[in-house]
Amino acid sequence: MYPKGLSSPLIFHPLLLPSLLSSPSVFSPSSRDRKPNALVQVAVIDPYKQHLVSQACTEIVEANKDPLFLTGVAFPSEYPASPETLVKLTVYDAKDKNQESVSKQLLFCSACVSFLGSATFSVGDLLRAKDEQLTLSLRSSDGVCAAGTVVVSRLKMGEMEEVDVDHITTDIPSQKCPLVCESAHHSCVDRESNPLTGPVFRNPVCKVYRFQTVDSKWMFVREQMEECTLSFSIPKQLLSLYIQEDMSRVQDLRELGDLSPHWDNLRKEVMTRYGGIISSYQETLAELDKITGHSFKPSCCKAQKSLEFIPINLHTQRMRVTCPKKTDAFYDIVTVGAPAAHFQGFKCGGLQRLLSRYEAEKKSTAYQCIYYSPEHTAKAQEVLSTMSLLQPLITSLADQLLQAAHEHSSPGLRDALKNLSDKTEQFVHTLKDELVKSALLALHAAQPGFVSKNQKQTPVPGKHQEGGLLQPKHQDSIPHHKEYDEEEWDRVWANVAKCLNCVIAMVDKLQEEDSSKQESVPEQQLADVITSHNPGDWREQLCPLVTRLKECVMEVAEKAKRAMTFVLLQEAACSIPQGFLLQQRRDVVFSQALAALACGFVMRLYAGMQDKGFLRQLHLVGLVAQFESLLSTYSEEIGMLEDMEVGISDLQRVAFKITEAKTDELGDLQPLVCGRRDHFTVEVPLPQLVFQTLPEEIKEGKPLRVFPVLFNVGINEQQTIAERFGDISLQERINQKNFETLEAYYKSLSEKVPLECLPCFQTQTDIKELLETLGQNVVTKKRKNVEILWIAGTICRRLNGIRFTSCKSAKDRTSMSVTLEQCALLRDEHQLSKDFFVRALDCMRREGCRIENVQKNIKCRKYAFNMLQLMAFPKCYRPPEGTYGKVDS
Repeated sequence: MYPKGLSSPLIFHPLLLPSLLSSPSVFSPSSRDRKPNALVQVAVIDPYKQHLVSQACTEIVEANKDPLFLTGVAFPSEYPASPETLVKLTVYDAKDKNQESVSKQLLFCSACVSFLGSATFSVGDLLRAKDEQLTLSLRSSDGVCAAGTVVVSRLKMGEMEEVDVDHITTDIPSQKCPLVCESAHHSCVDRESNPLTGPVFRNPVCKVYRFQTVDSKWMFVREQMEECTLSFSIPKQLLSLYIQEDMSRVQDLRELGDLSPHWDNLRKEVMTRYGGIISSYQETLAELDKITGHSFKPSCCKAQKSLEFIPINLHTQRMRVTCPKKTDAFYDIVTVGAPAAHFQGFKCGGLQRLLSRYEAEKKSTAYQCIYYSPEHTAKAQEVLSTMSLLQPLITSLADQLLQAAHEHSSPGLRDALKNLSDKTEQFVHTLKDELVKSALLALHAAQPGFVSKNQKQTPVPGKHQEGGLLQPKHQDSIPHHKEYDEEEWDRVWANVAKCLNCVIAMVDKLQEEDSSKQESVPEQQLADVITSHNPGDWREQLCPLVTRLKECVMEVAEKAKRAMTFVLLQEAACSIPQGFLLQQRRDVVFSQALAALACGFVMRLYAGMQDKGFLRQLHLVGLVAQFESLLSTYSEEIGMLEDMEVGISDLQRVAFKITEAKTDELGDLQPLVCGRRDHFTVEVPLPQLVFQTLPEEIKEGKPLRVFPVLFNVGINEQQTIAERFGDISLQERINQKNFETLEAYYKSLSEKVPLECLPCFQTQTDIKELLETLGQNVVTKKRKNVEILWIAGTICRRLNGIRFTSCKSAKDRTSMSVTLEQCALLRDEHQLSKDFFVRALDCMRREGCRIENVQKNIKCRKYAFNMLQLMAFPKCYRPPEGTYGKVDS
């Protein structure tokens, strides 16, 4: 019984009715002294079973007789709306606006709310109405007395012109902002018509709002949050690859041959350790294979062992903005819990600290084995990877050469020879490394029957060695085998080059002879000569030389493989047991980080398929992936940040490749991972029609690089302690290092790609100027300098990059950051009125996708903050009253 009333639009699922229902207004003949805290409950009535099957609510608008809502409601995407579908609108006065979930309860109790009035209409009534607008009477609980009227009209997202809002009346002009949309579970799927999204994104949650601009026009805003199937599929693929790699390593160790008792015992111990990891990973993979139907890991499961490889709370979020007379704009972000080994804990720190300490201890205490530096170990892994790739390729190319010879095809012979020469030269170049030579000598010294040229220099357990050489003795302390000439290796790999030269010479000779024959034969006899020529002649002459080349390549590969395996044996032997535990921790963190990166890459690729500038940038330079972290540098979050730093840095070992899917079936469109720990490739299949539109460089399988950067600024009460009494050098070092990486990326980009390829923004600040400002902020001593995050995020969007935001669980601080970024974009890019900035921010935090994310994670609609904590937060990161409290997170 209030004189004026409510504005409450609805949204229908786009596949059924791609529209908004907008602007109910309630006019009541009488009033009370107290202004109501109004909300509208929307229920869908099954036309056959006559019971409520879905419902949701607007937010509460406090103390207003003519409330205008920022948010509204949506039909769940799975609900089969039809013209016969009945919608019931019920208006309530919320007595206690702080009561948890008061706007979401299915059954309202009198202690929480009081009934004001209700109205019912069908979807068909609305569609048949003039201008698709209905005026409905609100009825009292007995259905007799009129309590006011509701005006419901239909608006279309993405088809908006100048919106007439004259029918919305209010006594308070600053509150003249009607509601648009909200969903209790799932809703308006912006991408369902896109064939690309089905394999990867699922379970959408959609919220829509209408905000006023500075020129008193209206914009429509839609948030859409989704889970990503890569949360599970990427870690499962990685686990399989880890198992495969470690099993291969065990087999390589077996194939080292006979070793002296000391080295043989070390080998057995290392193989036992590998066996333990393999068994553990197989168990984890088996547990993950049992899980079906889940696409994300809730924050409450972050320390669960069977899920330790799965990223925490990984979701994508897209904001779509529709303004009058303008093209729709989209802004994407990926939210994920900090990639970290939560199950293993942080008592001794995270990976960055543990690896530094471990390397120092290993170098100073290595007594059972030869010490190889991390660079040597990395080189050994690189040599093994290159050989495993090149040896079978050389064999295949050699066979192609013989086939061309058999067919007597000069062009085929030239092409096959060129490819064979290129790969063989690359193979030889890889092996021309002192590490291979010294490791081969060290391996011979570790075999039974070893005799040193200087018996006093014989390596024994307890004698420290480095890089395959005894330390700190001179170069003449290189171990020798009684039957091994140290120059043998040089001769062996040089033989490969000699064999290749012989093949090249023979091909030249054959082609010269063939050419001279054709010139000496009269033209009329040429056809007869070609017909009578025996094509087997070329193959017969080439075959012995090609066979010898393949044998030499195999011999060299076997020797080098054993040498590099011996290097990795030393690394593993020196690592027992700490190094194996660190490797497992690193595997876990990398798995979480890669799942998030793959999700972001696919999301960005799908969004940019029609953008030629973006695709050019993608294959010429690559994409920057900017990770924003809100972790504190205090207590266990230091360990999380140390884990995250290494995990994000390890993403530099990842490349992406776009492939053509075998079919358009969803299973054939799932991204696939291949490779080993030193380098992984993520293949992203696209449907044939989509794939054919790509630039040739991408279609040919060119590896696409990603440049990960991490910026961290702690914002909570623990960061206050760290800044006043602790140490924030970790945060300062991370920000400085990654600023330099971002700056280098921009320099490379500006040299290779025209600036016209980059997206246009209303805020025309030059990227170079933004980088200078970021650099100044990074070195400035300022507490909780969140401007670092804001500027880094802006630069990322300006560079066509992929945006990520993280805190411990991607649930609470992350929600504050995402909503702040969205509202800042509306302000800076779409002229959101300053009178509505705080209201829009509070509305997104109270009723938007992020509170739904909280609900999904902990089954409670409260952010895990308390009043004391929030006093330490920057003001713009504080949630609205009534949305936070003490909960298990």
